[in-house]
Order: sequence, then structure tokens, then C-alpha cells
Amino acid sequence: MSLPSLLGAIFGFLMLAGAVFHATHGNVGTFFSISEFLIVVGGTVAAAYMSFHHRYVNIAFKAIWWMLKKPKATREALNVEIMRLIKWSYLVQKKGLPALEGEIKSVQTDEPLLKFCLTLVTSNHTPAELRLMMETAIEAEFERSIAPVTVLRSMGANLPTFGMIGTLVGMVVMLQNFSADMGQVGKGMSMAMLATLYGVVFARLFCYPAAFKLEQKMEIERFRNYMIAEGLLLLAEKKGPRYMQDRLNSFLDPEIHFDMDRQIKG
Repeated sequence: MSLPSLLGAIFGFLMLAGAVFHATHGNVGTFFSISEFLIVVGGTVAAAYMSFHHRYVNIAFKAIWWMLKKPKATREALNVEIMRLIKWSYLVQKKGLPALEGEIKSVQTDEPLLKFCLTLVTSNHTPAELRLMMETAIEAEFERSIAPVTVLRSMGANLPTFGMIGTLVGMVVMLQNFSADMGQVGKGMSMAMLATLYGVVFARLFCYPAAFKLEQKMEIERFRNYMIAEGLLLLAEKKGPRYMQDRLNSFLDPEIHFDMDRQIKG
């Protein structure tokens, strides 16, 4: 769980709920309307499934929850990846590239890209061919994973639009039942405006934050994959552990550079 993301979400909801509670003197029921909610959320979901492949829409909904999850490719995790690559470098020095075939089984099932690239290294391709294939695999993976971001942004743009539609529907209903009682007119108008409110709130507190967070997560994953691919290319070229350490450290912030003397030998 990502604590800053969780605290940000809680803070946003508390501020919104506090403002509503204060403005209504505790009568928060005036801000709830099932009909307006159905128009806004139902219309947005329907438009998403009509516009995009259902797989990416489903992932987009999951990404709203992923806002609160800790990303896999953290600063500390990058350091650990370098340690794994350097250990493989020692293994290649002792037993050659075929020894990496046994390491393929140790790669977790949720890292298919790493397993694929490691398999390529053991397939006797030239370094130039390996680089081309790995870069293609990384970019293809990124394009697939970034597709839900487009869905979330589309939903964020559609929510206020359907909110306006809900407001117009509410105003039509209000005018059809227009009477001399101005109190009823004001009540009907306030209910109609709830749809616009729902659209803006859901867009700005759910869809757009989830889109930005997922895009950032995928870009960090791509950076991690390029760093790992560079390490695997160094393995294919049979570079030594010391050279690999210095080359891969160039990807990292100097504060978290890997030190093989301390983290492996020491």
C-alpha cells in the first residue's frame, strides 16, 4: 500500500465531505440523487465500453484501486535488480551463458518480459540483434500497458459531459412540473445541478488521478525494463561484474548506486 497516495485520497474526501457537511449544516442527504448518479456513471461506463476494447476498460477500472498500491519498480527495487544481474554475471564468468538457462525458472511468473529477454540471451543472438529484439519487446509491452490510461482520460472527459446531460434532464423534468411554488423550483434546480457536480468530482478525484498514476507507473516500469535489458546485453557480451556495476549505476540516482563490495562481497 502506498501511504502517500492513501493519505492524499483520504485528505481529498475529508475536505469534500467537510465542505458539504458545513454548507448543509449536517443535511448531507440533499447531495445524493440516485437518478443523477445513474445518468453520470452509467453513461460514462457505457461510452467507455462502446469506445474501447473491454479488456482495457476492465484494467482501467482496476487502476482506480491501483492508485493506492505501492509501485513495484521503486528506488530500492532497482538496486536489487542490479544485484541480481551482477550475480548472474559471476555465474556467466564461471559456467558460460548456458548456465543462465537454469536461472530462467527462478524468474517470477509476473515478469514475462524478463523471462523472454533472458531466454533471448541464451539463444546465441548477436548483441545488436538482442538489443533490437529487447527494445521492441519493451516498447510493445509499454504500449499495451499504457492503453488503459487513454480509457481513464476519456472517462474523465466524459464524466462532466454526462453530468451536463443529467442536469439538462433534471431541468426538463423540473420545468414540466413547474408551479408557482418557487421553493419547489429551487429544489428541482438544486437536484438537477447534482449531476454536473457528480461528473466533475468523479473525474477529478478518480479518473484523472488514476490515469496520471498509471502512466507514471508504466513509465517507471519501462525505465526499469531498459535498465535490465542493458544488463542482459552486458551478460551476452560477457562483461565483468565491475564493468556491469558501473554501467548500470549510470541509470540510478547517485544516492542509491549499487556497491558490490558492500552488498555482495561484504
